[in-house]
Amino acid sequence: MIEQLKKHPFFSDKTIESCTLLEHQGYCNKNYLLMADGVKYIVRSFVKNDTDRLQEFDIQKQASNFVIAPEPLLLNLEDGYMVMEFIEGTHKKKLDIETLYNLVDCISTLHDEVFIQSDMLNIKEVLHTRNEEINRALKMIDFYIKDPVVSHNDLNPMNILWQRDKPILLDFEYASVNDCYFDLAAISIEFSFDKKEESLMLRRYFAGVFFREKFDAYKIIYKALCEEWFQKNQ
Repeated sequence: MIEQLKKHPFFSDKTIESCTLLEHQGYCNKNYLLMADGVKYIVRSFVKNDTDRLQEFDIQKQASNFVIAPEPLLLNLEDGYMVMEFIEGTHKKKLDIETLYNLVDCISTLHDEVFIQSDMLNIKEVLHTRNEEINRALKMIDFYIKDPVVSHNDLNPMNILWQRDKPILLDFEYASVNDCYFDLAAISIEFSFDKKEESLMLRRYFAGVFFREKFDAYKIIYKALCEEWFQKNQ
């Protein structure tokens, strides 16, 4: 990895001191901590090539302008890696009201401020599992008007870094145009929200009318997609 990085113009005037594989890894990338001229960077070497890495870079770059994601510094598609700024932080498995609101505000910023030219994700095409519950959920989603936004689509706790109570979003490889309810359903499932926490989240995000049945349908869809994904990647 170090020899590949040395070839890139970004590092031509830097001395690379170390490149260490991080302890915790995801499924789509190998993550390294890089030290060059005393500055830390994160290097993501791509394991899977089934996502649009240019779109990922664009979305994360825009999100970093609003300080809700690390800034991506370079993308090398030929050698299959991305370099981004290193941010210190921790992960949370449970949220109190303040951190819940901060996460909702962070997601709202992503949804409101980041834009790409792309078709909306077609849930029926990416979700192959069908049963009575899922069919009802798909019909419920079709009943409501779509609310398209740039959605992260993978908001599990390991993809959210916390600087005290401030959330930073990581790993945008699955980000795309999707319904805003999808990300809300994801954090409800991933953080095991109860009904009260869900109501706080929905009121904070929408500050007005929201559709609980649509939200519940997206929770079913999110769970089904996660189950399919893990079965595929075991």
